[in-house]
Amino acid sequence: MDARAVTRLRVLNCIRERGEASRTDIAAALRLSPATVTFVTSGLMSGGLIEEVAASESDNSKRGRPRVALRMAQARFHVAGIKITRKDMSILILDWDGTEVAHSNLELSASPMDPMTLVKTIARAVEDTCKDIEGGTDSVAGLSIGLAGQIDWSTRYVHWSSSLTERNVDFGSLLEEHLPYPAFVDNDANLAAKAEQLFGEAKGLENFLVVTVEHGVGLGIVLDGRLYRGQRGCGAEFGHTKVAINGALCQCGQRGCLEAYVGGYAILREAEEKLGQKNITAVKDVVDAADAGDPAAQSILDQTGEFFAMGLANLINLFDPERIVLTGAKHRIAHLCSDDVLGRVARNVVNVDAPLPDIRVHHYSDKMWARGAAAMGIDQVSALKVQELGKNAT
Repeated sequence: MDARAVTRLRVLNCIRERGEASRTDIAAALRLSPATVTFVTSGLMSGGLIEEVAASESDNSKRGRPRVALRMAQARFHVAGIKITRKDMSILILDWDGTEVAHSNLELSASPMDPMTLVKTIARAVEDTCKDIEGGTDSVAGLSIGLAGQIDWSTRYVHWSSSLTERNVDFGSLLEEHLPYPAFVDNDANLAAKAEQLFGEAKGLENFLVVTVEHGVGLGIVLDGRLYRGQRGCGAEFGHTKVAINGALCQCGQRGCLEAYVGGYAILREAEEKLGQKNITAVKDVVDAADAGDPAAQSILDQTGEFFAMGLANLINLFDPERIVLTGAKHRIAHLCSDDVLGRVARNVVNVDAPLPDIRVHHYSDKMWARGAAAMGIDQVSALKVQELGKNAT
């Protein structure tokens, strides 16, 4: 992206973040000359990305010519976000300014799926969700998909995902072949971090970590306000850091991963072996058994908490973040957020004369994850749109 496109994108994001902004406000916020802002906003308006609107009464209370504000073009485009789990997918459609216009959940017929079937299922889910909005799928300017696994977001290449039956999938080519709009794919923990940064417990922070606990264990890293993915786009694989030599088998195929002791499937595997009860089908069942005094169930949770505390302490020792946000459904992570587990974290962190990073728990639904995906989609579509403006201007 050239310098002019970067400036357009900065101005566009400034308007989106503020809701409404005058040209003078934009120039001051971004330290740009008034002439530059006028030129850039003129191009964004001609491209249909922003529009003028009368400033609020408080801004017009002074004498003289009323000020004119700029805002995102209303209902010009829609952006879709999808969060895919082992059992279902959550689909959220946002307006160009970030307003929700439609939402749905689709139960998956099988999991994992072959790549082609998953892409076709995604296409059908977006189409069904858009059936009641103006323009239908023709109004969709882009789609962002959150998958668990090792994903190079820049190439949309999926090295491995628990949602796919195959490894090393050129997912981007399949998306281009079967979808009529641009589509992006990223690790779902990155999208959770995006959601926390924009709407959740990390709003306003520059350096934080988001640990996700579901079927597996994920990590989103934000440094200096930006997501960190690693050189190949496959970094932040917290769930696959090793905590035991020749340990338990992980769903990735290796042994001794943190996820193989903390993930939902790992807890159920231990429960099947140690409890021998066929009616235990969810992590909550193990927690309930422990609360009822079952020593075997309690030993499973104790082991899970010990490994999880070790992992969190390692993250603090490595990154020293402002905050760690633990996310997941309440029944999946409540046992990992106890005073006992957090006390173990404190005991394993390098001892310095400074307070530990703040650790917060945020329980939310898949809709929040989908909102993070859609927000990431808006970022990507914005970049495409400003690049198109540059091409049309030459």
